[in-house]
Amino acid sequence: MAERSTAAVDVADNSGDEPLTAKADKATADGVAKAQDTAEKSAPDTGSEQRSTVPGIATPELHSGHKLARRYRLEECVTRLDGFSSWRAVDEKLRRAVGVHLLPADHPRARSVLAAARSAALLGDPRFVQVLDAVEENDLVYVVHEWLPDAVELTALLASGPMEAHDAYQLVSQVSQAMAAAHREGLAHLRLTPGAVLRTSTGQYRIRGLAVNAALRGIRADRPQRTDTEAIGALLYAALTQRWPYETDAYGLSGLPKGVGLIAPDQVRAGVHRGLSELAMRALINDGATASRQEPPCTTPDELAAAVAEMPRIRRPEPTFTAPPEYQRTTYQQGTYGRTQAGMGTAPTPPVTLPPPPLQGRTGKALKWTVAALLIAALGLGSWQVADRLLDGGNTGNDAPPTETTTGDGDKAAKPVKPLRIAGATEFMPSGAGIKPELVPNAIDGKPATSWITLQYRGYANFGNLPNRKDGSGIIVDLGSVQDVSGVDLDMYRAGHTAEVLAAGPDASAPTGLSDFPQRLTKLESVGKTLKRALDKPVRTRYVLIHITELPSDGSASLFRGGISEIKITG
Repeated sequence: MAERSTAAVDVADNSGDEPLTAKADKATADGVAKAQDTAEKSAPDTGSEQRSTVPGIATPELHSGHKLARRYRLEECVTRLDGFSSWRAVDEKLRRAVGVHLLPADHPRARSVLAAARSAALLGDPRFVQVLDAVEENDLVYVVHEWLPDAVELTALLASGPMEAHDAYQLVSQVSQAMAAAHREGLAHLRLTPGAVLRTSTGQYRIRGLAVNAALRGIRADRPQRTDTEAIGALLYAALTQRWPYETDAYGLSGLPKGVGLIAPDQVRAGVHRGLSELAMRALINDGATASRQEPPCTTPDELAAAVAEMPRIRRPEPTFTAPPEYQRTTYQQGTYGRTQAGMGTAPTPPVTLPPPPLQGRTGKALKWTVAALLIAALGLGSWQVADRLLDGGNTGNDAPPTETTTGDGDKAAKPVKPLRIAGATEFMPSGAGIKPELVPNAIDGKPATSWITLQYRGYANFGNLPNRKDGSGIIVDLGSVQDVSGVDLDMYRAGHTAEVLAAGPDASAPTGLSDFPQRLTKLESVGKTLKRALDKPVRTRYVLIHITELPSDGSASLFRGGISEIKITG
């Protein structure tokens, strides 16, 4: 059951099946088709979303052990509802768990489900649970996607209580940025509920069911961006208060009191972060007005992500350490173990005699005077040496040429470094084919939250072992003119890249190949989340190449994806 609750299959979760502008229904996804059908029919349809129902369509009668395409073995039926079913399965070819949605090929929504799955697969954004396959075969349509056994649903996280301000900030920041990227590609979610948001063991939030969940249930919206924005606002509200921002209970959360309307989170629970409370209200209330500030409403995920970015960053609270208990000596350490006390059948403890004060007598006095004389002599010698050095310095201070400052060990003191202005950046494309050239500005915009991210490659870390990627990829930074480069400071998309930093010659113009970068700034090695190097000797160049030859894994031993979040060059 624990694996089921954290898996990437939840399209038929009915605990809050209505659009976020309407009331949520009361049913919960327990895998029983009859109860879910009843919940579907009893839920009112309001707001700008519409859901189509499919009467008389039978769910495909399959069983555990059935194989699709002689590859995907069905293991456990998670949901059976409205003519489709969702399964936990095993990809026997790659030996990994996957999720599968199944419905008959003659189902009225079969074509829209296939189209939605293929569109979501093309997005390739790691913040979403990835669609791996979408096939029509033998009178069946099925969609295969990732299964995340180590991830935890937001529903389970909220069951233990409201989130800390830092965790709620990370939730709304990551989810709003991800949905903004999806809407820029023309994709909407329309069922962004607590069951659709997962948190991995690394703290990253991932969204499942993009476009596919809505297509399976026939959900449409006149204003999809507004619908998804309000859904993110509801998630933030629930994270801050452990309450659902509507009158009906849903997703294991209690609704608001009936007849009082929408109450700001900081009025529902004491200690809620003021900025996050106002942000939730701006996403939830259509007119955008709050009691304390007249801020405009956030009607799109882009506007919500921008509002989050404008907030002061909320840092993780410092860990608290409890003081250890006061040390207590045991009777064994006190030397009374095995003894019996007087009056209680034990022998009395003998009195302790104190030793005489030290250095008493004629010898002690002589030793004291000797130590005092040595201290006076040492002070006099030190004063004489200081005065002699000051006099020597005064005699030569105006005649000697200026010298470099040295440290106590005789080494030259390092000159202060300063960041060099980056005039532009391009993707390193030795084969002429780019990966994501439009994302390159994200690596030099000063925002670590934005990144240049590669595509996902299968089988091999060296960009899928593709012939046109034998020289890898990366980013070429243009400093605008020839500069003295003394160091690099890189934030990688994730740890595990094999990378190096190279520089072109000072007379280079528009370098494109590896041979155009003969100067090595760092060696080729596996790097962590950051790569920071200070050079022993400055290198004169205009163009710097961050060269990546191998990518880190992307949630699986056979999938690889990487990128660069931020580039800084110092001189």
